[in-house]
Amino acid sequence: MTKSIAQNRPGSVETQDPFLWLEDRNGKEALDWVHRQNEVTIGELQGDPSYQAAFETALDLMTAEDNIAVGAALNGHVYNFWQDKTNVLGLWRRTTVASYKTDKPEWETIIDFDVLSAKEGVKWVFSGASRLYPEFNLCLVSMSPDGGDASEMREFDIAAKSFVEDGFRAPASKSGFSWLDKDTVIVSAAFEEEDKTQSGYPRVVKLWRRGTKLQDATPIFEAEKQDLAAGGGLEIDGDRRHLFLARTIDFFSSHSFLRLPSGENRRIPLPDDVTDTAIFKGQLIFGVRSPWTAPDGTRCLPDALYSVDFERWIETGALGPVETVLEPAHRVSIAGLARTEARLFINLMDNVRGKVIACDRVGSGWSLKPVALPENGNVGISHAEHFGDSVSFSFTDFLTPSSIVWSDNDGETLATVKSQPARFDASPYVSEQFEARSKDGTMIPYFVVRRRDQKGPVPTLLYGYGGFEVPLLPGYAGVRGRLWLEKGNAYVQANIRGGGEFGPAWHQAALKGNRQNAFDDFAAVAQDVVGRGVATAASLGIQGGSNGGLLTGVSLTQRPELFGAVIIDVPLLDMLRYTELPPGASWMAEYGDPTKPEEAAWLGAYSPYQHVKADAAYPPVLLTTSTADDRVHPGHARKMTARLQAAGHAKALFFEETEGGHGGRGDRRPQAAQAAMRYVFLQRALEHRTEK
Repeated sequence: MTKSIAQNRPGSVETQDPFLWLEDRNGKEALDWVHRQNEVTIGELQGDPSYQAAFETALDLMTAEDNIAVGAALNGHVYNFWQDKTNVLGLWRRTTVASYKTDKPEWETIIDFDVLSAKEGVKWVFSGASRLYPEFNLCLVSMSPDGGDASEMREFDIAAKSFVEDGFRAPASKSGFSWLDKDTVIVSAAFEEEDKTQSGYPRVVKLWRRGTKLQDATPIFEAEKQDLAAGGGLEIDGDRRHLFLARTIDFFSSHSFLRLPSGENRRIPLPDDVTDTAIFKGQLIFGVRSPWTAPDGTRCLPDALYSVDFERWIETGALGPVETVLEPAHRVSIAGLARTEARLFINLMDNVRGKVIACDRVGSGWSLKPVALPENGNVGISHAEHFGDSVSFSFTDFLTPSSIVWSDNDGETLATVKSQPARFDASPYVSEQFEARSKDGTMIPYFVVRRRDQKGPVPTLLYGYGGFEVPLLPGYAGVRGRLWLEKGNAYVQANIRGGGEFGPAWHQAALKGNRQNAFDDFAAVAQDVVGRGVATAASLGIQGGSNGGLLTGVSLTQRPELFGAVIIDVPLLDMLRYTELPPGASWMAEYGDPTKPEEAAWLGAYSPYQHVKADAAYPPVLLTTSTADDRVHPGHARKMTARLQAAGHAKALFFEETEGGHGGRGDRRPQAAQAAMRYVFLQRALEHRTEK
């Protein structure tokens, strides 16, 4: 399709893709271009008189000491990762459950990442830890040197507050690590090329014995090179220990295996598109993305849950009768499962509003009852103690600060133990849910947050995602409230197809060759917002990140007349080359394979990078990315910016952060700066255009 990066340096003869050289992540020419672009954008946006106050507000809110310390209970302690202005890179810490429930918990620091980083000269970003059952003292700590997905692993002793000398340790990679027992680590390996899938994720699962070299770990399972990944982990159910292995074919299909004492990896005979699995009291709970007839004749449907006797399957190899745990219901989908030692919890979305169902195994059947949580908001399961009876839930909506509702008896008795203070006065605002009719007639729900007394169109931000079964749910955002709503502006959140708001069918309606449905849905919401008088097209800005960046990129090139400003964050934009930029190949189940002519046709029909036109009237655009992003390559945003500017669109601004990875982890100051720049960009682009 194109020549190599080396053949496309600036000044060379233009090829089919004149900006291919910008894919060289850390190349001098590419980074020189990035620095020039950053200078322009910083001068333009950080030079605005409103920027400094916006930055300080964003930083204050992101690092406020009265933010909720969200934690998970384990063996009498609540663990939390915390960042504020003093602890820039953060503290991994813990407190007792009793202390956590007080207004001022007494925290015990486990690892101070600012101190560690100063000592070692690396800005370590905490990526999580696997703790060893049943004492939970020894940990396999993962930490990224740049905020990306690749992390280094080291064994850590919580009681000693130190890394274990000559303990388990592995260099930075996208590998995964978990405990099998005190002297054995399960390694999902992605170190050498032969260990990686074509997407760059682990392909081989190994057992690594204490005192041996990592390269001598024993392989026990392999996926195919073209698969997304392989993985393994220990699941404990009562007094049974199960080593599960998984061949993840793509984002939506996988094969799961149980490793038997004999060394056999026996495949669990469930359909490829199984979802929402859990082991609970000897039962294997599962859902499906498409209808499936089980061996006993039971018809399993999406948006429902089923179970089989897992212990019987282990003993006989036969799947046995299938029981229905939860029946499907209209516009109700499963957001996730969690379990304590004695109870299973099902997190549901009912028309984009959350609820939780408590599920008990009663004799040979199931008993379900709702947990008495607040309604008409976003309810989630914060934690469920696998080896105990504590469980906590989160509640929020667009105008209600987040709170944590805690139970020490499997959800029977509830108490609100944490509530975030209000970050803005919500009393003048209202949150409403509407529907827009998409091009094919499908009704698309969306939320509008605005002043109750709004008289006419105002600057409005429309946010969307629409991919990978990820739902967009109501949520409180102090930064948005202070920097956007308090200025009299409105916020809109669209629940377009491709997301997970209404289960697998909602996602599949915008999969691969049906992707245009998501873009049409977003355009329909934009037009409906204008039709209701919330905004004019000229005062309507849009924002999306990652897959949402693709959404706003397509919106820019397909329907520029609908918008007054466009923000494209950490995006995919060159859909004819996305599989060439690791780990792009992992998303072919979502978008399609550009090496196949039929699929390249639908990708090419909407790929924003190939549809930039010199004679189009594009609104102002801000594209952002990160050099350290090892999930969505920065080349997408770089090349799109270069093509827009080369086509004469001078209002295309670009900013690239040099650290932080795809999700912007690490130091909050760059995150606050970017948030402030986005709102400055939107305000400048939209505030004088409400009458046009």
